Amino acid sequence: MPMYKAPLEDINFVLNDVLNAQTLTQLPGYEDASPDLIQSVLEEAAKLCENELQPLNRTGDEEGCRYENGVVRTPKGFKEAYDKYVEGGWQGLAFDPEYGGQGLPHTIGFVMEELMCSANMAFAMYPGLTHGAMNAIKAHADDELKQQYLPKMASGEWSGTMCLTEPHCGTDLGLIKTKAVPAGDGTYKITGTKIFISAGEHDLTSNIIHLVLAKLPDAPAGTKGISLFLVPKFLPNQDNEPGMRNGVMCGSIEHKMGIHGNATCVMNFDDATGWLVGEPHKGMRAMFTMMNAARLGVGMQGLGIGVVAYQNALAYAKDRLQGRSLSGAKAPEKPADPLIVHPDVRKNLLQAKAFTEGARALGYWVGMMIDMYEKHPDAKVRQEAEDFVALLTPVVKAYFTDMGYEVATNSQQMYGGHGYIREWGMEQFVRDARIAMIYEGANAIQALDLVGRKMPQNMGRLLRRFFHPMQAELEQSLNDPALAEFAGPLYKAFGKLQQATATLAQKGMARPDEAGAASTDYLRIFGLVSLGWMWLKMVKVAHGKLSEGGAERAEFYDGKVKTARFFMEKMLPEVEFRFRSMMSGGRSMMDVAVDQF
Repeated sequence: MPMYKAPLEDINFVLNDVLNAQTLTQLPGYEDASPDLIQSVLEEAAKLCENELQPLNRTGDEEGCRYENGVVRTPKGFKEAYDKYVEGGWQGLAFDPEYGGQGLPHTIGFVMEELMCSANMAFAMYPGLTHGAMNAIKAHADDELKQQYLPKMASGEWSGTMCLTEPHCGTDLGLIKTKAVPAGDGTYKITGTKIFISAGEHDLTSNIIHLVLAKLPDAPAGTKGISLFLVPKFLPNQDNEPGMRNGVMCGSIEHKMGIHGNATCVMNFDDATGWLVGEPHKGMRAMFTMMNAARLGVGMQGLGIGVVAYQNALAYAKDRLQGRSLSGAKAPEKPADPLIVHPDVRKNLLQAKAFTEGARALGYWVGMMIDMYEKHPDAKVRQEAEDFVALLTPVVKAYFTDMGYEVATNSQQMYGGHGYIREWGMEQFVRDARIAMIYEGANAIQALDLVGRKMPQNMGRLLRRFFHPMQAELEQSLNDPALAEFAGPLYKAFGKLQQATATLAQKGMARPDEAGAASTDYLRIFGLVSLGWMWLKMVKVAHGKLSEGGAERAEFYDGKVKTARFFMEKMLPEVEFRFRSMMSGGRSMMDVAVDQF
C-alpha cells in the first residue's frame, strides 16, 4: 500500500533558511504570519493530509465518481473529509479576510497545495478550482457579486469551477459558441455546452458557482468578443441560501485515465441565469486571472505527485532485496542486497529528489513574489515581483508537470513488475500525473506563451527580472571556493539560456515557425537553469550551516550539498542537448509535407 509523509523538515528549510519567508511579516496584513504561527499551521495541514486525505487516494481511485440522473456522487469518504477541510478553515487559508479568509500569505497556500496534491490529487482539485474562481471574482466582479459569493466560497460552503472548453475548441477559445443574451433585468441567459469541467458537479457543497465564457449578441469575432459570467447551480434566495435550480445540468462525466475521484463533467447550460463579471467583451482578461492561478496550481500538482512517488520508490528501494552490488555485497547477512545499492536505481531516485526539492524552492519563491506584488508598499517592487511571476508561470506549469510525470514513471520502474500492479499504488501516480501536462493549457502552449508573449513583453523587461539578479548571484558565487563547483556549471548553462534567448528573438521575428519549433526546448532550458539557481541558493545555505558546526543536522545539510552536486553533474547537462536541438532550427520538422507523415 502506498504511503505519504508530509516533508516538513524540507519545507521549513526552504521557507526559513533559503527564502527567508519570515520577511513576509513586514508586509501590510501579514504582520501576524510569524514562523511559529506558520509552523503550527503546517503541522495541522500535515495531519489533515496524512490522516484524512491520503487514505482516500487509492479507494477514491478504485471507486471513482458515479453519475446518476444528472447528479454526481463522489467516492466514499470524500464528503466527510471535505467537511473536516471546511471546519478547519482551510479553503480561505490565503484569502482576503474581508471576505472571510484567514489572510495568510500566498506562499503558505502554495505549501498547502503541494501537501494536498501529494496526499490526494483528485480531492485537492475540488477546492483548487474554487480558488481560481474566487480570484477571478475578487479581481473583476462588482462589489455586490463579491459580497454575495466570496464569503460562501472562502468558507468552503460553496465551490467554484471554470467553464471554458467546448466540444469543438480547446485552447482556441475564440471559437466558442456559448451565447449570453441580456434578460433585461441586469442578468443574462446563458446557453451552450462546456466539456472537461473538473468538479463541475458533485455532492461536497450546497452550491457550485460556475464561471462561464460566452459571447453576447453583439460580440466581435474571436477572443475579443468573449465575456465572463457567474452562473450558480442554485439561484441564491433572499437569505443568500441555495434556492431555485438554475438552468445548468451535468450531462455526463468522463471515463478517464486517472484522477477518478474528481468528476470531469460535460455541463449543459440552457437559458441559465448568469451575471456579467467585469466588462462586456473583456472576459479573456478575467479568464487569465483564474487561468494563471490554475496554471501555478497545476505546477504544484506536478511537484506533489513527484514527491509522493519518490517517497514510495525510496521506501521500496531500501526494503526490496534484489541482486548484489557490483562492487561487492553490502548486506552479506541477507540473501541479496537492497535495490538502492544499484547505480541506476540511485540515479532515478536522485533525479526525483533533486527535482522535487529544487521545484519546491522555486514554487514557493513564486508564491512569495505573489505576496510581494499584492502587498508591498513600493510600486517598483510590486511591478518587479509581478513581472517575475508572469515570466515563471509557464515554466512552473510545464516543467513541473513534465518532470512530475517523469518522476512518477521512473519511480514506478523501481518496483519492477510490482509497479504495474494496482495494489502497490505507483500506477495510480503515473495515471494521475499525466493529465497535468495537458489541462490548463497543454505544455506546448506554455512554451509558446513563454516565447511568444513573455520573452518579448515590454522589450524584454520580464526576462531582465530573472537574468540580472541571477547574473549577480552567479558572479558572487564563482569567487567563493566552496561554491565554485556548483556555480561554474550553472554559469555556463545560464550563458546557453542567454544565447538561446537572443537567437530565438532574432529567428522568431524573421520566421515565426522557428520560434514555435524551438519553444519546448527553450522552456526546458529555462526550467533547468531555474532549478539550478535554486540549488545554488540551497547549497549556499547548507555550506553556511555546516561551517557553523550544526552537528545535530549535519547529515541533512550534507545531503543538500550532495544532491546539488548530482543536479549540476547529471541533470543540468541536459541544457546542452536542448540547446543544440533548438539551434538546429525548425526546418527538419516543417519541411515534411502532410502526406509524407
